[in-house]
Amino acid sequence: MIKNKHISSIASGVALGTAGVLMMSTLSGCEQKQQEAQNKFLVIEQQPNGKYVVVEEMPTEGPSRAIIREKDADGRVTERFMNEAEMKALAEQEYKKVENGTSETLQENGGSGGMGLAGTILAVAAGSLLGNMIGNALMNNKSFARNASSANRSAYSRSAAARSSKAKSSSRKSFFGGSSRSSSSRSSGGFFGG
Repeated sequence: MIKNKHISSIASGVALGTAGVLMMSTLSGCEQKQQEAQNKFLVIEQQPNGKYVVVEEMPTEGPSRAIIREKDADGRVTERFMNEAEMKALAEQEYKKVENGTSETLQENGGSGGMGLAGTILAVAAGSLLGNMIGNALMNNKSFARNASSANRSAYSRSAAARSSKAKSSSRKSFFGGSSRSSSSRSSGGFFGG
C-alpha cells in the first residue's frame, strides 16, 4: 500500500513538472518575435576619399530607397534618389564579388573609411534587398560584419547595436523572480546557506 502512495506522488510530481515546463516554454515562445527583413530608407554620403558611408537609416513600410549625397568637382553637394530596383542591382553585383572573394566588404579594414556605393548598400541592406538567408550568411562573416558596422554611421544603427548589447548583458531572471548572476566568490555555508 505504501509503495503505491509513493508511486502516485512521484507520478503527480512528474505531471506537475511536465505541465510547468510546457507552460514556461509556451510563454517563452510568445515573447520571441520572428525577425523579418525590414525595408530601409537610407541616406548615403560620399566621403572626401570618394568612398560612401550611411549617415541616416530608418525602417520603412514602403520599398527600400536611398538618397545619395555626392560632391561634384566644384565641391557642391548634389543629391540623387535611388529606388529599390537600383539598390538591389548594386547589392546583387557586390554579392557576386563576395562569392568570388573579391569584394571590399571582406577585406581587412575595408570599411574604415567607407566603401564603394555597392558595398555600402550590401553591407547595410543585404537582408531587405536579397533576403534574410543571404543577409544572415554575410553577417556571420566576421570581416563583413566589421566592415558593415564601420560603414554605417547612422544613429539608428548605433541605437540598435546598443539595444542588442544591453539585452546580452542583462542579468537572467530565475523562475521565482530573483536575478541570477555568476560570481567568483563563494560562501562556505551549508545546504541552506547557513
